[in-house]
Amino acid sequence: MAVTSDIIESWWQPRAVLRRHLGRGQSEAFAFSLLFVFLLMAFVAQWPVAAREAFAAGEPSALPRMLALGFAVLATIPIWYGLAAASRLLARAMGGKGAWYGARMALFAALVAISPLMLLQGLVAAMVGPGAGLVAIRVAVGLGFLYIWTSMLIEAER
Repeated sequence: MAVTSDIIESWWQPRAVLRRHLGRGQSEAFAFSLLFVFLLMAFVAQWPVAAREAFAAGEPSALPRMLALGFAVLATIPIWYGLAAASRLLARAMGGKGAWYGARMALFAALVAISPLMLLQGLVAAMVGPGAGLVAIRVAVGLGFLYIWTSMLIEAER
């Protein structure tokens, strides 16, 4: 299935999406590709904000800011793998019977599922700026992520 179909389905049936991914067999390349899609979307989501800040600062281009953001996004890769490992350890302590790969897939698939909301968050941050609207979007992104990730992690640990 296409990633776009998985994103939509993840909001209604996150466990079925993860079950389908795990049914393909273990592929670290596939797991990393999901993480990379999320990182790419997170980078693109920051573009409008960087352009707004560069304009406000009187800078001729947002390119230096985007370059810094790109490196910052890439630097988070070990953090995501560490978070997946920590979730696996916590799940195992609570009686989970899954595998390390399942915990990575649950996290990375959940991250991809919330990427459209990340794009919306970037647009709101750039066009509206700080305020109640941005806070509401950030809360929606956080709660959506927690719902999808928790559901997928429960499926991975069955």
